[in-house]
Amino acid sequence: MIIKKFIGKNEEEATRLAKADLGENLVIMNVRKIKAKPPFAFLKSKRVELTAAVEEDDPSMEKIRRIARAQVSAQEKEKSAVSEKPSAGMVSIKPQASDNSKSIEEKLDNLQNILEKKLGSSAEEQTMPVPEKEETMKETASQAEPDSPEIKSGDDADRDTSRFLRLLYNTMIDNDIDEKLVNELVNDAGNVAKSSSRLDQYLSAVYQKMILRFGKADGIMEKNTKGPVIIFFIGPTGVGKTTTIAKVASSLSVNEKKKVALLTTDTYRIAAADQLRTYASILEVPFRVIYSEDELLLASDDFKDCDYILVDTAGHSHKSDELLARQKSFLDCLPDSMTKQCFLVLSATTKYRDLKKIVDKYKGVSEFQLIFTKLDETSTLGNLYNMRCYSDSPIAFVTCGQNVPDDIEIFNAQRIVKQLLGGD
Repeated sequence: MIIKKFIGKNEEEATRLAKADLGENLVIMNVRKIKAKPPFAFLKSKRVELTAAVEEDDPSMEKIRRIARAQVSAQEKEKSAVSEKPSAGMVSIKPQASDNSKSIEEKLDNLQNILEKKLGSSAEEQTMPVPEKEETMKETASQAEPDSPEIKSGDDADRDTSRFLRLLYNTMIDNDIDEKLVNELVNDAGNVAKSSSRLDQYLSAVYQKMILRFGKADGIMEKNTKGPVIIFFIGPTGVGKTTTIAKVASSLSVNEKKKVALLTTDTYRIAAADQLRTYASILEVPFRVIYSEDELLLASDDFKDCDYILVDTAGHSHKSDELLARQKSFLDCLPDSMTKQCFLVLSATTKYRDLKKIVDKYKGVSEFQLIFTKLDETSTLGNLYNMRCYSDSPIAFVTCGQNVPDDIEIFNAQRIVKQLLGGD
């Protein structure tokens, strides 16, 4: 991967410079304001420093790779520069100012300290042979990845590095990240940092790789002049679609002062329609129950002056092809001239095997971004990374409670990755 920093008068200018250099496929890792230094600080305008990264295996990046190799020494110096640390908590759906007091490097140092404390927690642990469970994991991983350096240590391997990588491996496994993905991460980290014996090089490589894999979702689309954005929320039963819609509607209507209408095609559960009707009444926004494709077309025309039309759909088993086809018919009935968007709502408590089957079925309904609910009901968040990699669909939002509108947040990759690697 290539990581570079760009400085502009504002974030838009810095982003433009980054895209001109790295291309459209870049991932913005960090943005911070740079204060001018005294004694003439008051005469200088503030600037913005943007840190962006892009995968090196992108075929369009050959020219950049050549430039990067010629600037290795300069990049090494940049690693010691102070960068902004993102907010410790996840961000509300309404944009808020983040905490710029600490750097990403400090976050990595914190993660390394946590892992090293675990390594040195007891002398007995350091001298004990690998537990049977760990030996089994190592054997399984070696079958999937014969050359994985993170599992077996050669005669010339450093003892501390071997233990550090083993602990990093176990930490991610304990967080329910799929074993194949863990092997890939640690193996890539070993390749990136093989020229250095510093443990933070391995940790930094894994951290940055995971941030890049998560990427950044588009989120809620901006309204254009063609009419409202019609947003469908799809997903299985019991994941919290209706409550999630209420949170999004509240944020758009109350916080961003947008005109919102609520629709529901869920005619199977009376309680679902009543729940959404109650939220609509509280927010003082229009609400309608939709029974057919024609009624959806009529409602989209009736509410054409709105900025957003949020559509709740019936939750059901992903095994029901008939009901999935019914949902697809609602999305397909709208003409291409209308701006449509779709979010697949999933529960973070669902087993990975089931999540894969759900995603496979809903891919036949529409393209989508992901929303993960019930983060407060699970102790491991590995499924977020698993499903980002499996579905290739970005995660837009997460929810962590029933409170409307507070318990919904823009997905914060840096915070989730920190937790997956053993941080607070």
